[in-house]
Amino acid sequence: MNIRPRRNRKSDSIRSLIEETKVTTDDFIFPLFLLEGASDKVEVDSMPGIYRLGLEQMLKEIDECLKLGIKSFDVFPVVPEHYKDKVATKSYDDDFFYQKALRRIKQEFPEAAIMTDVALDPYNSDGHDGIVEDGKILNDETLEVLGKQALSQAACGIDIIGPSDMMDGRVGYIREVLDENGFTDVSIMS
Repeated sequence: MNIRPRRNRKSDSIRSLIEETKVTTDDFIFPLFLLEGASDKVEVDSMPGIYRLGLEQMLKEIDECLKLGIKSFDVFPVVPEHYKDKVATKSYDDDFFYQKALRRIKQEFPEAAIMTDVALDPYNSDGHDGIVEDGKILNDETLEVLGKQALSQAACGIDIIGPSDMMDGRVGYIREVLDENGFTDVSIMS
Protein backbone atom coordinates (compact mmCIF):
# COMPACT_ATOMS: atom_id res chain seq x y z
CA MET A 1 0.00 0.00 0.00
CA ASN A 2 1.30 3.42 -0.93
CA ILE A 3 1.33 6.22 1.60
CA ARG A 4 0.15 9.40 -0.08
CA PRO A 5 -0.01 12.36 2.33
CA ARG A 6 -0.05 14.71 -0.67
CA ARG A 7 -3.79 14.07 -1.00
CA ASN A 8 -4.20 16.01 2.25
CA ARG A 9 -2.29 18.95 0.79
CA LYS A 10 -3.98 19.19 -2.59
CA SER A 11 -5.94 22.38 -1.91
CA ASP A 12 -5.86 25.37 0.41
CA SER A 13 -9.20 24.47 1.96
CA ILE A 14 -8.07 20.94 2.84
CA ARG A 15 -4.73 22.18 4.19
CA SER A 16 -6.58 24.71 6.37
CA LEU A 17 -8.98 22.05 7.56
CA ILE A 18 -6.35 19.61 8.79
CA GLU A 19 -3.48 21.85 9.84
CA GLU A 20 -2.18 21.16 13.32
CA THR A 21 -1.20 24.64 14.41
CA LYS A 22 -2.90 27.91 13.76
CA VAL A 23 -1.76 31.12 15.41
CA THR A 24 -4.45 33.73 15.90
CA THR A 25 -4.87 36.83 18.05
CA ASP A 26 -6.31 34.49 20.69
CA ASP A 27 -2.77 33.18 21.17
CA PHE A 28 -1.08 36.56 21.69
CA ILE A 29 -0.06 38.04 25.02
CA PHE A 30 0.70 41.70 24.45
CA PRO A 31 3.48 43.08 26.71
CA LEU A 32 2.80 46.43 28.35
CA PHE A 33 5.30 48.45 30.38
CA LEU A 34 3.79 50.85 32.90
CA LEU A 35 5.39 54.18 33.79
CA GLU A 36 4.26 56.09 36.85
CA GLY A 37 2.37 59.22 35.82
CA ALA A 38 4.10 59.54 32.46
CA SER A 39 2.25 61.29 29.67
CA ASP A 40 4.68 60.41 26.89
CA LYS A 41 5.33 57.18 25.08
CA VAL A 42 8.90 56.01 25.54
CA GLU A 43 9.95 53.36 23.02
CA VAL A 44 11.62 50.21 24.35
CA ASP A 45 14.84 50.20 22.31
CA SER A 46 15.13 46.41 22.25
CA MET A 47 11.48 45.95 21.18
CA PRO A 48 10.63 48.16 18.20
CA GLY A 49 7.00 49.24 18.26
CA ILE A 50 6.64 48.56 22.00
CA TYR A 51 6.48 51.50 24.41
CA ARG A 52 6.64 52.30 28.09
CA LEU A 53 3.33 54.01 28.81
CA GLY A 54 1.57 56.00 31.50
CA LEU A 55 -1.74 54.57 32.67
CA GLU A 56 -3.97 56.71 30.43
CA GLN A 57 -1.96 55.78 27.33
CA MET A 58 -2.00 52.14 28.43
CA LEU A 59 -5.78 52.14 28.72
CA LYS A 60 -6.02 53.48 25.16
CA GLU A 61 -3.55 50.82 23.96
CA ILE A 62 -5.55 48.03 25.60
CA ASP A 63 -8.77 49.35 24.08
CA GLU A 64 -7.17 49.45 20.64
CA CYS A 65 -5.79 45.92 21.04
CA LEU A 66 -9.16 44.55 22.14
CA LYS A 67 -10.73 46.01 19.01
CA LEU A 68 -8.11 44.10 16.99
CA GLY A 69 -8.91 40.84 18.79
CA ILE A 70 -5.93 40.80 21.17
CA LYS A 71 -7.40 39.91 24.57
CA SER A 72 -4.42 39.05 26.78
CA PHE A 73 -1.89 41.46 28.27
CA ASP A 74 1.18 41.10 30.49
CA VAL A 75 1.69 44.31 32.46
CA PHE A 76 5.21 45.04 33.73
CA PRO A 77 6.05 47.94 36.06
CA VAL A 78 8.87 50.36 35.32
CA VAL A 79 9.87 51.18 38.89
CA PRO A 80 11.79 54.43 39.49
CA GLU A 81 15.02 54.03 41.48
CA HIS A 82 13.79 56.04 44.47
CA TYR A 83 11.16 53.36 45.24
CA LYS A 84 13.63 50.47 45.29
CA ASP A 85 15.02 48.87 48.44
CA LYS A 86 16.86 45.68 49.40
CA VAL A 87 13.68 43.74 50.22
CA ALA A 88 11.38 45.00 47.43
CA THR A 89 8.69 46.36 49.76
CA LYS A 90 6.91 48.25 46.97
CA SER A 91 6.27 44.95 45.17
CA TYR A 92 3.39 44.21 47.55
CA ASP A 93 2.27 47.74 48.47
CA ASP A 94 -1.43 47.90 47.62
CA ASP A 95 -1.20 51.69 47.26
CA PHE A 96 1.73 51.61 44.81
CA PHE A 97 1.13 52.98 41.30
CA TYR A 98 1.36 49.49 39.77
CA GLN A 99 -1.38 47.96 41.91
CA LYS A 100 -3.58 51.02 41.44
CA ALA A 101 -3.14 50.71 37.68
CA LEU A 102 -3.95 46.99 37.71
CA ARG A 103 -7.21 47.66 39.55
CA ARG A 104 -8.14 50.37 37.06
CA ILE A 105 -7.30 48.19 34.05
CA LYS A 106 -9.49 45.33 35.32
CA GLN A 107 -12.26 47.79 36.20
CA GLU A 108 -12.28 49.27 32.69
CA PHE A 109 -11.62 46.01 30.81
CA PRO A 110 -13.03 43.09 32.82
CA GLU A 111 -13.09 40.96 29.66
CA ALA A 112 -9.32 41.25 29.15
CA ALA A 113 -6.99 38.57 30.50
CA ILE A 114 -4.43 40.44 32.60
CA MET A 115 -1.15 38.79 33.51
CA THR A 116 1.42 40.26 35.89
CA ASP A 117 5.09 39.73 36.50
CA VAL A 118 6.10 38.34 39.89
CA ALA A 119 9.78 38.98 40.50
CA LEU A 120 11.81 41.23 42.76
CA ASP A 121 14.29 42.69 40.25
CA PRO A 122 12.08 45.66 39.25
CA TYR A 123 11.80 46.65 42.94
CA ASN A 124 15.15 45.54 44.35
CA SER A 125 17.89 48.14 44.80
CA ASP A 126 20.43 45.36 44.18
CA GLY A 127 18.83 44.55 40.83
CA HIS A 128 18.52 40.86 41.75
CA ASP A 129 15.48 38.61 41.57
CA GLY A 130 16.04 37.73 45.20
CA ILE A 131 16.91 39.20 48.56
CA VAL A 132 20.70 39.33 48.89
CA GLU A 133 22.66 39.13 52.12
CA ASP A 134 26.45 38.94 52.28
CA GLY A 135 26.60 38.21 48.55
CA LYS A 136 24.17 35.28 48.78
CA ILE A 137 20.59 35.16 47.48
CA LEU A 138 18.21 34.08 50.25
CA ASN A 139 15.80 31.72 48.50
CA ASP A 140 13.23 31.10 51.23
CA GLU A 141 13.08 34.70 52.40
CA THR A 142 12.56 35.72 48.79
CA LEU A 143 9.70 33.23 48.42
CA GLU A 144 7.87 34.98 51.25
CA VAL A 145 8.11 38.32 49.44
CA LEU A 146 7.08 36.72 46.13
CA GLY A 147 4.02 35.29 47.89
CA LYS A 148 3.09 38.74 49.23
CA GLN A 149 3.61 40.21 45.77
CA ALA A 150 1.38 37.58 44.14
CA LEU A 151 -1.33 38.16 46.76
CA SER A 152 -1.21 41.91 46.21
CA GLN A 153 -1.59 41.46 42.46
CA ALA A 154 -4.34 38.85 42.81
CA ALA A 155 -6.27 41.25 45.05
CA CYS A 156 -6.22 43.72 42.13
CA GLY A 157 -8.34 41.28 40.13
CA ILE A 158 -5.70 40.04 37.72
CA ASP A 159 -6.16 36.68 36.01
CA ILE A 160 -2.67 35.19 35.69
CA ILE A 161 0.42 35.43 37.90
CA GLY A 162 3.63 35.17 35.86
CA PRO A 163 6.65 34.40 38.04
CA SER A 164 9.81 35.29 36.13
CA ASP A 165 12.27 35.03 38.99
CA MET A 166 14.66 32.11 39.48
CA MET A 167 13.89 31.00 43.06
CA ASP A 168 13.61 27.31 43.83
CA GLY A 169 10.05 26.24 44.63
CA ARG A 170 8.44 29.53 43.65
CA VAL A 171 5.49 28.21 41.64
CA GLY A 172 4.40 25.75 44.34
CA TYR A 173 4.82 28.34 47.06
CA ILE A 174 2.85 30.99 45.17
CA ARG A 175 0.08 28.48 44.39
CA GLU A 176 -0.16 27.56 48.06
CA VAL A 177 -0.31 31.21 49.18
CA LEU A 178 -2.95 32.08 46.58
CA ASP A 179 -5.11 29.08 47.48
CA GLU A 180 -4.85 29.69 51.23
CA ASN A 181 -6.07 33.24 50.67
CA GLY A 182 -9.06 32.40 48.48
CA PHE A 183 -7.50 33.10 45.07
CA THR A 184 -8.00 29.58 43.73
CA ASP A 185 -9.14 30.89 40.33
CA VAL A 186 -5.99 32.94 39.69
CA SER A 187 -3.77 31.03 37.25
CA ILE A 188 0.01 30.78 37.27
CA MET A 189 2.01 30.81 34.04
CA SER A 190 5.75 30.38 34.44
